[in-house]
Amino acid sequence: MTYDVVLLVEKALTAADAHQVHSLHEGIDDEQVVYHVLLPLEDAAARIESAMGSLAAGEVISSPAMVMSDVDIEAVRKDCQDRSDHDLSICLEALKADGALVHGTVVTEPPVDALARCVEAVDGREAIILTRPHVVAEFFHVDWTSRARRKIGVPVLHLLEHETFDEQAGGGEGVSGF
Repeated sequence: MTYDVVLLVEKALTAADAHQVHSLHEGIDDEQVVYHVLLPLEDAAARIESAMGSLAAGEVISSPAMVMSDVDIEAVRKDCQDRSDHDLSICLEALKADGALVHGTVVTEPPVDALARCVEAVDGREAIILTRPHVVAEFFHVDWTSRARRKIGVPVLHLLEHETFDEQAGGGEGVSGF
């Protein structure tokens, strides 16, 4: 029998992040813990839009259509896929190095929808979302964790990447100080 945990990550895990996640399930002895890592595909359109938005208005001499035609969208999409695949392999290797049994996939659908679908598909017992702090989204409860808690029927834990449990609880730089 397995204890399936679905892990939604924003970017590649560090060894410390992987250890922190894996340590949460050390006391489960009667079931094999299996992690299902979901990493959203970096959005090529958002990258192009961001790059275009960073150009100062005075620097754009030609029309926006002319600037966009110079962008090789397929190359940007391939680069996004390659980066996401690489980040996923780093996540899987970090968890495996810590002794975890793990599967993973890069997802193209909205992250919370992918999380809900995976939890249902594997009969997940819990979900863990690992992101950097998103203070405004969290304040308005539109972050991944808040949306997941409303959408799926299993416990959802939100961890902040690159912070220990003590830091997240206010023992260090965590977000509890504001």
